[in-house]
Amino acid sequence: MLKTGAAAAGAALTGGPFQGLLAESASAKPGHHPRFDLVPALDRRDGQVRLHLPRGFSYRSFHDTELPVTLGDGTLLPGRHDGMGAFPGPHGNIRLVRNHEITNSATATAFGPGAPYDANAGAGCTTVEVTKYGEVVDSYTSLNGTMFNCSGGVMPWGSWITCEETINGPDVGPDFQGVPNTHLEEKHGYIFEVPADGQSNRQPITRAGRFPHEAVSFDPVDGILYLTEDNFEFPSGFYRYIPKHHPMDTGFLDNEGRLQMLAVKGRPLAHLEARQQRRATYKVEWVDIDDPDPTMPAGTTNDQALVKVGDQGRAQGAALFSRLEGQVYEDHVVYFTSTQGGGPAEQDWGAADDDDDNASGFGKGNGQVWAYHCRSKTLQVVYQAPVDDTEANLRFDFPDNITTSKRGTLVVCEDSAVDNYIRGLSRGGQLWDIALNRLVSQVSTDPVTGEYRQRYADEFAGSTFSPGGHTLFVNIQASAGMTFAIWGPWRKIGV
Repeated sequence: MLKTGAAAAGAALTGGPFQGLLAESASAKPGHHPRFDLVPALDRRDGQVRLHLPRGFSYRSFHDTELPVTLGDGTLLPGRHDGMGAFPGPHGNIRLVRNHEITNSATATAFGPGAPYDANAGAGCTTVEVTKYGEVVDSYTSLNGTMFNCSGGVMPWGSWITCEETINGPDVGPDFQGVPNTHLEEKHGYIFEVPADGQSNRQPITRAGRFPHEAVSFDPVDGILYLTEDNFEFPSGFYRYIPKHHPMDTGFLDNEGRLQMLAVKGRPLAHLEARQQRRATYKVEWVDIDDPDPTMPAGTTNDQALVKVGDQGRAQGAALFSRLEGQVYEDHVVYFTSTQGGGPAEQDWGAADDDDDNASGFGKGNGQVWAYHCRSKTLQVVYQAPVDDTEANLRFDFPDNITTSKRGTLVVCEDSAVDNYIRGLSRGGQLWDIALNRLVSQVSTDPVTGEYRQRYADEFAGSTFSPGGHTLFVNIQASAGMTFAIWGPWRKIGV
């Protein structure tokens, strides 16, 4: 994932693997790639159809939670598979470190062996060793006692950084589900480091902030960690954490660094959640967050805690985004998604399309992809979805986790309330379909016609290529989710 030698340190704004893409309209209309369509594909595990893929592609599912799966350490596999990273394993195998986004519950207990971070929090990470064809060799608990582990990022020194998408804790009032936090033993809302070949020390990196973290990526040149925030009801920020010591020298991320938040030069409180003009480009600066792990006074509500860190940056003019989620570093550029970005300006939200799930939360669009150029400190909108395209199979809808292929193509997971795709985003600014989820999430009968209906609304998450690029591993996040290994002629489909 880290091709750091391909561009000079002083790369121009249009450098990096997507330089051709940046010459296209930010609002180019997505559609099917002209060279192929998706067709039903049989799962190599049991012959069931769970995905639609291009012809010539195969897949195997594993570690589903429809039936109990016991890990190698005796742990019952938790559900809600989310962000995931791939690392080289023994004998040519791949190690996958995988998040489980288990929500808060008054009756939750930590899974797995070893002393958990919080005995009353049910999320964390599992590590699974697989072949390039998705055959499971071993698996075990690698982090337990955390909460809402959403996404994260692969670190080049051989670790996975996992992110808690919450600020729950005994010092905060009931969460968005109405669940009291009085049962919790520890504060949440942090990032944790998980070695690719072992277990986490379960120590949060508190200096990197307590806010609803989503994903991270790492710039090995400057030694800086970039962080996205998915704050559903409120503006989200784009952050960076500058550790005291370069992790490429120490082999770990220290807890002695400095947290900063992105601001647009000359435009305090820039509304970047709003629809952007073609190739909108901004020079940026970074403002310090003086108190990244704030003390919550007695009586602090969940809503108040959610903005404690971000408000420090916004008081200094930091930019406003809508739901920042997946991100990846490639050739001196950090690409990240704004899941509900690209809608009308806030004062025009009444004009937003209200026919699906973009009608709630902060931001009313169907999604943006941004590029932050680390060397030039410049931000540019790479792609922006149409606001009101009612043809579900043509829309770029709620981009979430992302990764890059061996060739530099962005691979984007969707998290929509309708059909969810994995999309490819080319250098020429074109979107096309890589996979379609056909894992049934809901069954119903039309009360008038009696027609039998199936919905496939569970999101793709955790896209990550095996070292060398042979296999794309990806999750479907659901209470009965699973992981997939997908392989085939990637070059033929532009991936």
